[in-house]
Amino acid sequence: MNRFLKELRRREVFRTAGLYVGICWIAIEAASILLPTFEAPDWVLRGIIIAAFAGFPVMLVLAWFYDVTDRGIEKEHDPTDTVVAPIGRGRGDYIVIGVLVVALSFSVYLNVSGPGGEAQAAMEPVSVLIADFDNQTGDPVFDGSLEQALQIGIESAPFVTTFNRNTAKSVAAKLRSGSELLDEEAARLVSVREGISVILAGAIIPKGNGYALDVRVIDSATGEEVADPEVAAKTKAEVLQAVGEVSGDVREALGDDDARPAEGAIETFTAASLEAVKAYTQAQLAALDGDYEGSLDLYAEAVELDPDFGRALSGWALSLFTLGRTGEAAEKWEEALSKMGTMTERERLRTMGLYYIAVAGNYEKAIETYRELVDRYPADNAGRNNLAIASFSALDFDTALEQGRKALEVYPKNEIMRSNLALYAMYAGDFETARSEAEALLAENGNTFTAWLPIAMAANARGDYEGAATAYTQMATSGARGASLANHGLADLALFRGDADQARELLEEGFGIDLESNNFRGAAVKQVMLAEAELLAGNDVAAADLLERATEGGGIAVLVPAALAYLRMDDTDAASTIAATLRDSLQPQSRAYGFLVDSLVTLRTGETIATVDQLSSGLRLADLWLLRYHRGIAFFESGAYVEALDEFRECQDRIGEATAVFLDDMPTWRMSALLPYWLARAKAELGMADEATLDASRFLEYRQAGPEVETARALLP
Repeated sequence: MNRFLKELRRREVFRTAGLYVGICWIAIEAASILLPTFEAPDWVLRGIIIAAFAGFPVMLVLAWFYDVTDRGIEKEHDPTDTVVAPIGRGRGDYIVIGVLVVALSFSVYLNVSGPGGEAQAAMEPVSVLIADFDNQTGDPVFDGSLEQALQIGIESAPFVTTFNRNTAKSVAAKLRSGSELLDEEAARLVSVREGISVILAGAIIPKGNGYALDVRVIDSATGEEVADPEVAAKTKAEVLQAVGEVSGDVREALGDDDARPAEGAIETFTAASLEAVKAYTQAQLAALDGDYEGSLDLYAEAVELDPDFGRALSGWALSLFTLGRTGEAAEKWEEALSKMGTMTERERLRTMGLYYIAVAGNYEKAIETYRELVDRYPADNAGRNNLAIASFSALDFDTALEQGRKALEVYPKNEIMRSNLALYAMYAGDFETARSEAEALLAENGNTFTAWLPIAMAANARGDYEGAATAYTQMATSGARGASLANHGLADLALFRGDADQARELLEEGFGIDLESNNFRGAAVKQVMLAEAELLAGNDVAAADLLERATEGGGIAVLVPAALAYLRMDDTDAASTIAATLRDSLQPQSRAYGFLVDSLVTLRTGETIATVDQLSSGLRLADLWLLRYHRGIAFFESGAYVEALDEFRECQDRIGEATAVFLDDMPTWRMSALLPYWLARAKAELGMADEATLDASRFLEYRQAGPEVETARALLP
């Protein structure tokens, strides 16, 4: 054994092993830092660790046979050379190797096991509802302003999520017959209804020439008081600093191990201006009620009182944008972005995400920003909800569904989040989840008309068209908006089945209802659908008249179907005009639809390869269902049946996107009506007779008339 150890030392196997272990240690440590930065999946780091261990015995064998010299790597060729390092130096080798092995093992353990149980527990979300402060001073400046400041203070803890107070007031009004107060009693009711963990009930009380700020931390399930911190403020100017101090005590009571006073966060939020916070709070309430015009003056007042109030500037910009005053909105956004240094980190990320998703339409940057937000603040439920919305807008429906589920875990009874989850599942093609979530929502609130849409689409997907019609009929009982969408859905279903007369009757009625209720967008969409019904009935002149009136100022939900209708009438000039409008947009999806319309104009000339190229260019901008579908048709027309079948199968796999192809929750199931027909034709061309028969039969189950019907019947045995 002694001779063997000497031989190992002579061949420098120990030193090579030490060098290998050291390099692996460095590589694993570097990977553990860099891979999360680039959002690499967990398996990449595990793969590096496994490769390091698997390579160790291979390295030992190579070290035995080869030497690294100044002439490069050479094979060990002189077994008579018995020169070895001195014993003392050899012990040093053992010590170095031992230290490196321990370090590598410890590094691997940390990377594989992750944070300890206590750290994980600290990250469990704690949901908090802040009740209206009991203002015993008689000074109205404290009404609504202290709650805003306290919210910012406690959100310094990444595990805290605060329930939207405006939403809570709406829920409280339903639970207490219209009362708009969110006092402690109402907060208890809302907390039980929404599954909120903690209530904060505060009071501001005159104390000599100053004030006392008292906040009680209450377990909403038991009503037990967990903590009751109180802080004094000598003057009104010091009240906000007192809020920052008491918020540290609250966070400590909630389990924050680093619950220092949040004075810095409060200062950046308000610049010590209670009046500015008051005006900001009133502006937020006005915007929530849909009074965007009224909110503008209040935002302006807040900014005048505090010129560095970044949150007020961003709210001001959003109201302007909502009112369509995009030029003024852009100026306010520039001001807001220049003031982000006055915001907390959490608010900065929220503001940037809102800008990217609502104004710039840059969904990739919105996803990046919201992902950073939820990584730093895992309990930020609004961030998760907006990450889901941004992912949905970027056509990543699976991520939207995943984030929607996580958002709902914190507030399992939140109606908006459950409605969103049902819709995400519908678009992702998970119709069973869509149906079950929608039914759960209806069990809580039967007036949520949007919940009937996933139920109707789930019925369509399984071929239960009568069930879909029943769902739309139920939707129609949920108020004017529900009646409008239900009419749209029933007409969409009629067009899907090729029933032009029923579609025309429904749409003429629905068009009138929308005009009476000033739902001009809904009316424009129905007008284009009415043109589709006229085309189906062979009335091209009536269709052209409807299209001309409908397309003035319409969005993609109007322009794209109108262009497709013009092409069915061989009016390529009108279609090309719409294509130019679509291309003249910053939104990638709009430009992609421009490529779609241009490609179909090209297809009319028989240039199938050029058509495919144009559609491929559009798909590079946005992987839209309609572009996939029409590229399949272009492949078929060019004789590329394998490629055509591949595209049609992709459309079938992504059939959830056909429920509302313009991502606006307005049914477009009719656009998938010919998919089984094209699947049957492509399979027939490839000799797949049995499968072609099944698809043709499926098509003929709901279509009894039209030029495609005879071709489909010819595919039957």
